[in-house]
Amino acid sequence: MDNGLCKAGDVTLSLGQGDAGAGSVYRPILIKNSSGKSCTIQGFPGVSYVTGDDGHQVGLSAFREGTKGDAIKLQPGQSAAADVQFAQVANFDPAVCKPTAVKGLRVYLPQETASKFLPDPGTGCAGDKLPGNQLAVKTVRRA
Repeated sequence: MDNGLCKAGDVTLSLGQGDAGAGSVYRPILIKNSSGKSCTIQGFPGVSYVTGDDGHQVGLSAFREGTKGDAIKLQPGQSAAADVQFAQVANFDPAVCKPTAVKGLRVYLPQETASKFLPDPGTGCAGDKLPGNQLAVKTVRRA
């Protein structure tokens, strides 16, 4: 029996450890099924930087990189991951980047309209004319 798509209320989010690359850090968003039933997740989560007490978005949402993966059924306690590329905003021209303190990430699960907040204080670019993506996200995979 298919229990349907994983919803925001079914999961807990955390940031995994990552690797540094040329001008970027790669870290997985870990999506753990914290509900008492299985659910299915497939595709790209929506990811953006947010700040302020109101959680307003900073800059553009994450670019979707690659192709949509297979559906993953998560039993209670199981996790999926979505790899996120965080550009080093210091590498962008400050006049174009408009460096802005961020409180973390707003994450929408694939095909979900409710979001979750993932604390990750740092700096994002408020500018929307960057020569690259400040955030890029890949399709959900097994963790």
